Amino acid sequence: MAQHAAKRARFQAVTANRLSDGEVVYFSPDNRWVEAFAMAEVADGAEAAETLLARAMPADFEAHVLEPYLFEVLEDGQAYKPASVRETIRAAGPTVRLDLGKQAEAKAE
Repeated sequence: MAQHAAKRARFQAVTANRLSDGEVVYFSPDNRWVEAFAMAEVADGAEAAETLLARAMPADFEAHVLEPYLFEVLEDGQAYKPASVRETIRAAGPTVRLDLGKQAEAKAE
């Protein structure tokens, strides 16, 4: 299983790709997979992160998502943001066409 979080990262979240359409999804506090990073549950500390990852991987998780993994999140004032460029791009959408993906939806709002 891929691990993209620094071993000593304080804040972490869980992401995966939805099997039905390949969309990037995040595990939420109510045990659902959601498309918006802002709705993701953020774990504080390594133990909480491992517990969060375990919750994201029930016996039937492979029927819904592909390889959930932890990634580092930074606290940005009152909000959180992905720490890496990779996860920032996954949260926003493709970089080659700004009229597609999540960034197009954000632009329209």
